[in-house]
Amino acid sequence: MTREPHPTREPQRRPLIGITSYQDEAAWSVWRQRASLLPQTYVDAVVRAGGTPVLLPPQPGGAEHLAEALDGLVLAGGPDVDPARYGAAADPRTGPPHPARDDWENRLLHAALARDLPLLGVCRGMQLLNVALGGTLLQHLPERSHQIVPAGFVRHPVAVEDGSRLAGVLGTATDVSCYHHQAVDRVGRGLQVTARSADGTVEALELPGHRFVLGVQWHPETDPDDDRLFHAFLTASQPRENTR
Repeated sequence: MTREPHPTREPQRRPLIGITSYQDEAAWSVWRQRASLLPQTYVDAVVRAGGTPVLLPPQPGGAEHLAEALDGLVLAGGPDVDPARYGAAADPRTGPPHPARDDWENRLLHAALARDLPLLGVCRGMQLLNVALGGTLLQHLPERSHQIVPAGFVRHPVAVEDGSRLAGVLGTATDVSCYHHQAVDRVGRGLQVTARSADGTVEALELPGHRFVLGVQWHPETDPDDDRLFHAFLTASQPRENTR
């Protein structure tokens, strides 16, 4: 008697995750050129959580097409958002504007929201989310509060709103790794504050009514021992065919 072979099961496709990136002068080997680049920690965090990362440097078009092709979007940290985008004059301590990146990420963000694409905003990414929905930013926090040493992340505790999506991932209290001199001021339309630091600084925003729209002021990609946030994001970003 011949047994019928078991059908071969197709391997699940890893979620395709777009990560916005810098476009700046960079040096490597004998070269110094304008380049599209991103800290490797973002790529590693997405890979560890089960995704396939794709870098999305500023470009003139294609945001809507990418939102259709991707399974999730990470708005990465970076330079200050241009204050003109929220109707403010630039503080002397605000960094120079990067209009190409601001415009590109704003279009990506709105395309992602329109398609209900899971979205994770990190530091600048959360601030951009807030501004895109009509909010404003504090352009400079008190010295040595959230940016203590140059190019050095510092850990501090945050309190998370009970019952929020974030609390379901991290609990109601956690230590985070931060480096920023700006923060959310007036909260954008529909957004909810779901975490604060001890000084009242907004540390997380969520947009209810979407599969996954979450912004955090800290840098979870720098903590390889705690992948909970990226795992939650990747779970929400599973391709539709993987969930049938």
